[in-house]
Amino acid sequence: MILLGIVLMNAVGMSIVIPLLPFLIGQYLPKQQVVLGMSALLSVFAACTFIAAPILGALSDRYGRRNILIISLLGSVIGYVLFGIGGSLWVLFVGRIIDGLTAGNISTLFAIISDSTKPEERTKWFGYMGAVMGIGLLTGPVLGGLLGAIDLSLPFFMTAGIISLSVVAVYFWLPESLPSGKRTKQLNVDSFNVFSHLKDFREIKWLLITGILFYAGLEIFQFNFTIFLKDIFKWGPAYIGSTLTVAGACEIISRSLLLPLLLKHFSESIVGVIGLIMLATGLAFIVISIFISSLIIITLAVICILAGEGLFDPTYNSQLSQSVDESNQGKLQGVNQSLQSCTRVLIPLGAATIYYSSPFLLYTIATLIIIFSIIIHEKSLSHRRHR
Repeated sequence: MILLGIVLMNAVGMSIVIPLLPFLIGQYLPKQQVVLGMSALLSVFAACTFIAAPILGALSDRYGRRNILIISLLGSVIGYVLFGIGGSLWVLFVGRIIDGLTAGNISTLFAIISDSTKPEERTKWFGYMGAVMGIGLLTGPVLGGLLGAIDLSLPFFMTAGIISLSVVAVYFWLPESLPSGKRTKQLNVDSFNVFSHLKDFREIKWLLITGILFYAGLEIFQFNFTIFLKDIFKWGPAYIGSTLTVAGACEIISRSLLLPLLLKHFSESIVGVIGLIMLATGLAFIVISIFISSLIIITLAVICILAGEGLFDPTYNSQLSQSVDESNQGKLQGVNQSLQSCTRVLIPLGAATIYYSSPFLLYTIATLIIIFSIIIHEKSLSHRRHR
């Protein structure tokens, strides 16, 4: 329960600032350059995370989860304090760089779950963790909007305060999950090399490729969907906000209720495939909605996509965690977070280019990516059965 409380505080803290970034950046850039500034900040953070997450994961395998989690959280505190202080655009970039270079909290939390639970229980706990994050991501923007109306800097200092509470909770109440006897005995130069980490997990390369494809297809949706609704359906903020609320509710229900129910009757791998099929179906519904403007179709798309994500993501993380022993959990989760960061750097750039050429083409590509991930997922299962 302490771990879920920390996840909730992190999610609320991070999502508080989401509605305010355009206004904050608008203080330093002309209106027409605000989107470019936001993209640059997000890309810098993702690039730093790509480099740092596997390193922090390896360090957590050597020195324990708790210490690395505290460092990661303190980095976030510093980053958000700098956002609150502001004063110039370069200060914001320094804040994002510090936060990105210490961004090991998610991978470390996943490693703690892997250390602390039986293999057959991990999918359920990863689902609960995602559901709690979903609750935080739903409530944070509302709180951020209210606080931002008082003072634009206030939500950033509030976020720093909330994450500071997480540091206190970790220090006083979260026990170390990795005993010294199960830790990696030594570190070398390759321990800090992102690409050497990838070579260490060649046995599960097909599973990792499945994850990359899943995150790529999902990132297209997450990056572009609000723009799609504005351009194709001509919806305003109220309709779009309501749709995103439905999306958040679907993900929470999927992870906290539907996932445990399905796991009683099916294996993790089957539930994961069901999630991918639902995600592909939802993306196909978006393609259809381009030609048939229907509230029912777009609602079905949102339900399928978010429910599919809620089913696949926990099962994928559970299968990853069961593929290595305790001494490599941090490194593996760091690699996984690094790969996600890579998609967040590359996908928005490519997706924006394709979208302005053809929304139909973009969502057709996204659908095909997920269909391909189903094929690779089956190859991964076959490979692991014959090991």
